Amino acid sequence: MASPSSQFLLFLCFIFLVNASVNSVAIPVVKDVSTLQYVAKIHHGVSQVPINLVLDLGGPLTWVDCDSSADVSSSSSRRLIPSQSIQCSRSGKSPVPGNGSDTTTNTCGVFTQNGISGLVTTGDLAEDTIAVRSELEDPSITAVDQFLFSCAPTFLLQGLARGARGMLGLGRAPISLPSQLATGIGHQRKFFMCLSSSNGVVLSHHTSTTKLPLMYTPLIGKSQDYFINVKSIKINGNPLSVTIEGLTKLSTIVPYATMESSIYATFAKAFTKAAAAASRDMSVVAPVAPFSLCFSSKGFNGSAVPVIDFVLQSEMVKWRFYGSNSMVKVNEEVVCLGFLDGGSDLTSSIVLGGFQLEDNVMDFDLGTSMLGFSTLRGTCCSDFSPNSVLDESL
Repeated sequence: MASPSSQFLLFLCFIFLVNASVNSVAIPVVKDVSTLQYVAKIHHGVSQVPINLVLDLGGPLTWVDCDSSADVSSSSSRRLIPSQSIQCSRSGKSPVPGNGSDTTTNTCGVFTQNGISGLVTTGDLAEDTIAVRSELEDPSITAVDQFLFSCAPTFLLQGLARGARGMLGLGRAPISLPSQLATGIGHQRKFFMCLSSSNGVVLSHHTSTTKLPLMYTPLIGKSQDYFINVKSIKINGNPLSVTIEGLTKLSTIVPYATMESSIYATFAKAFTKAAAAASRDMSVVAPVAPFSLCFSSKGFNGSAVPVIDFVLQSEMVKWRFYGSNSMVKVNEEVVCLGFLDGGSDLTSSIVLGGFQLEDNVMDFDLGTSMLGFSTLRGTCCSDFSPNSVLDESL
């Protein structure tokens, strides 16, 4: 049997060979049916320990529970980052004392948040090797050395899917996953995401071209989150008489779309009217929480569900939502509109949740601040293949 030192050298050689010709990185994502969260799998440390992390589209960094994860905290390749260091400055945060895991070295502390529960803490900035698949069906891996992440206390796991050890941040920030893949293995500062009700994927690649006819809209603002400008809403082609003040946020930690109350009231009324005109079978029934508008599923015909258009920078650029992204089957007798009344205190006028993002191929280009999107009709993201999206002929 090979010695630990020889195994380590073999692993380093393997890393070099893989990184020398890295074309793509594919991170598998599974939807947790209990929490409706999207859980990604990566491998941590030289020993390649698999860990599950809840996907946070707007998260500025990756954080992991180091207190109760012995295989993470004891990783031989893990190193805590000092507060007076380039890495600490790169995190985009003002250096603050760490959470106490090593008081003798003045560890770099970073603001760390569980976007699901809202809990916050100061985590210890650390670096280690992570490994991810090169392709979904390919056993070979790509290693990213000196990957920066926050070591957080166990209590921050509250509210996450069972078995999750933290959150994987994909936001527009210096040490998010896309930014670190760009600097670590030379990829474009962009990624593709395709979620589904079962299996999905986050894909990073060296190329910036795609085979799919995507529509593009600007990403607005300097925030770590992803915002787009929805100028108007149409239902079955009819514009709503509503003023949308503020931006629309894209989120994977919110399960269903939410709207500011005044927008939702007009939206729900117009949807009900359009549904009644399209089919007698779409009769309104008592709502089932958390939904406010529900219909009888008796004789329900998906093709009769009103089409929702979010009109973006022009009438030519619309994000269209069919029944598969607007209607939620609650039980055998009831289906509900998957858009919720978010109250009057929303920080964003509209938030598009995970359900609305499913079975959409999305191209997040952090370099140009553009979002590409294309709804998959007749197929779904569980059938996603990088070869069906990326154009490697250039």
